[in-house]
Amino acid sequence: MDHQLIAQAANVAVDSTTLIRAASLIGSGIAVVGVFGPGVGIGIAGSRALEGMARQPEMTGKLLANAIIIAALMEALGLLAFVIAIMLYTYGSTTPAPQKAQTTSLQMQVQQPIAFLPQPAQQ
Repeated sequence: MDHQLIAQAANVAVDSTTLIRAASLIGSGIAVVGVFGPGVGIGIAGSRALEGMARQPEMTGKLLANAIIIAALMEALGLLAFVIAIMLYTYGSTTPAPQKAQTTSLQMQVQQPIAFLPQPAQQ
């Protein structure tokens, strides 16, 4: 293992602002996945409602009313996930970046080029 590479990784300045920005951007990506669930749910509920209407035409009014209410509730969950994703994304994008850390003497020593291939043994 390359000790210089490990020393450089240890000197990376990560503060709480950077972690909050990264977490909010990752969270917004995960929250967008919540928009797909209600879409699938509305499709399944709509297909089952149409199937029920085809089997029992006299229940069409009741099934239609229930299907519309269920679709509205599912759509509200999808919109909530979308709004949370947008809020997290804008928070992560507008949070100011941290200032660059001052270089220390240890960082100055490690600024040599890193060889990723093993060096041949000297005889």
